[in-house]
Amino acid sequence: MATIALKDLRFYSHHGCFDEERLIGTFFSVDVELSIHGCPAAFTDKLEDAVDYSRVYELVSAEMSIPSRLLEHVAGRILRSLCRSFSLSDCRVKVSKLSPALGGGEVGSASVTLTMKDLQHE
Repeated sequence: MATIALKDLRFYSHHGCFDEERLIGTFFSVDVELSIHGCPAAFTDKLEDAVDYSRVYELVSAEMSIPSRLLEHVAGRILRSLCRSFSLSDCRVKVSKLSPALGGGEVGSASVTLTMKDLQHE
């Protein structure tokens, strides 16, 4: 099994529980890990035998452009999009809101991580 990881994909998006958050927007980071059975590209050196990283980024970017109230919802949409687009044995998506306003001291990020197991009830 091979695992392909894209870390710290940065987006300025409009997610949040409060109207102001969705209006003004803020910075987010997304990490994805895609696990596939086998790895033909290790033998062939052909892009068509590999997971195309640019396609992964396009899918994540498309979902990040749709405003949501909850990080859980954003992560779930990204996860479902990746699972529909690639033949995966597992997938992990972490969405982090950078410097969230939590009414107290400074916080680096607030994150939600989902895997394919979290979608089993669908």
